[in-house]
Amino acid sequence: MWKRRKSARPARATRVELCDLCAAVFPASEAVSGCVPDSSSAHATNDWFDGLRRVTACSDAHFDAIRETYRRRPFIEEELWAAKITRVLTSGPPVLTMEQLACRTGLHEPEIRRAVAWHNERRRQPPEG
Repeated sequence: MWKRRKSARPARATRVELCDLCAAVFPASEAVSGCVPDSSSAHATNDWFDGLRRVTACSDAHFDAIRETYRRRPFIEEELWAAKITRVLTSGPPVLTMEQLACRTGLHEPEIRRAVAWHNERRRQPPEG
């Protein structure tokens, strides 16, 4: 009965990505992406990805530059543990005891104490730069 003209169809939205190095915007189909080790990264929902950061680049050269930057950055266990603790404390039901925190983070009490000490020491340091 009623026919819609092809020109009247809404254009499909093209997914775009942003290069983590140069901030260029480009089609998602051209993205070079992967995971790099990063002790400051705790995945929001899947702890299998804790300690890994997903990065996206506009070219192989930019991906290699990003990967090299993360390769030179030290991987600090206490930083990863602090990120896990932060994730637990900012989501879900409140944690009332050390045992609950240990259960929800998968860490042992000595690791939790080291992470808290690391975090507190970082807070005391003046900002870099």
